[in-house]
Amino acid sequence: MRAAENGVVVYAGSELKGFGNLLLIKHDGGWMTAYAHNDSLEVEKGQVVKKGQVIAKAGQTGNVSTPQLHFEVRKGSGPVNPLDYMEKSASK
Repeated sequence: MRAAENGVVVYAGSELKGFGNLLLIKHDGGWMTAYAHNDSLEVEKGQVVKKGQVIAKAGQTGNVSTPQLHFEVRKGSGPVNPLDYMEKSASK
């Protein structure tokens, strides 16, 4: 997995039930991205990450039956549709 944008890792662990190995990255402007069900985490809480940096390896941890990525973009406390915020070339 690669970071969607520059930011700071605010959570890196597996304590949240069902999400397996989870990363939460805080970005400027009140944005947050979440990456769940990773096999391994390549960054730590407090680490500054750059857009495109490898942050995790895909996996099948938590409450899933196949390898996958659960990806969320959040503004404040609520999720938003990530397609509304991705560059046009990235969503094709």
